Amino acid sequence: MRDSGELETLGRGLYRLSDLPPLGNPDLVTVGMKVPSGVICLISALAFHELTTQIPHEVYIALPRGAEPPRLDHPPIRAFWFTKRAFEFGVEVHKLDGAQVRTYSAGKTVADCFKYRNKIGMDTAREALKLYLERRKKNLETLLEAAEVCRVSKVMRPYLEALV
Repeated sequence: MRDSGELETLGRGLYRLSDLPPLGNPDLVTVGMKVPSGVICLISALAFHELTTQIPHEVYIALPRGAEPPRLDHPPIRAFWFTKRAFEFGVEVHKLDGAQVRTYSAGKTVADCFKYRNKIGMDTAREALKLYLERRKKNLETLLEAAEVCRVSKVMRPYLEALV
C-alpha cells in the first residue's frame, strides 16, 4: 500500500492514509503515538495552548523519573524527567488529527516554565504567565495549585502580583 501511494510514512512504523487532509500538528501526533507514556510539556505545550510567540524546534516531552528516553529519528525530542506528583498533575488528553495526545493544562505548563526557567529562559516563563493572565479562560486557583505541585509558588508570586 505504501509503494502504491495509498499510505504515507509519518515515521518508522507509523503510517496514515494519503487521501486524508494534512495533519495540523504532525510532530505532536507522531510523538504522542510513539511515546504514549510521555506528556507534551514546556514550549511545545505553550505553543499548543497559544501561550507563546516562540516556535518550538523540538518536541518537549515529560517522562516519569527513571524512564528511558525515547529514541526517535524524527521529530527531534527534548526530554525532561518529572517526579511522580509533578508528572501526574494537570495531564489532559486531546484528540489531534484523530490521535490521542497527552499534554499538560495551560496552568500546569506555566508553572513548569518557572520550574525549568534556567533551561528554557526566564523571558519565556514571564511571557507565558502574561499571556495566560490575558486569557478569558484563565483559572488562578489551578495556576496556584500547579505552582505548589511544581514547588515554584515563591518564585512565581512576585511576577503574578506585578501582572494582576
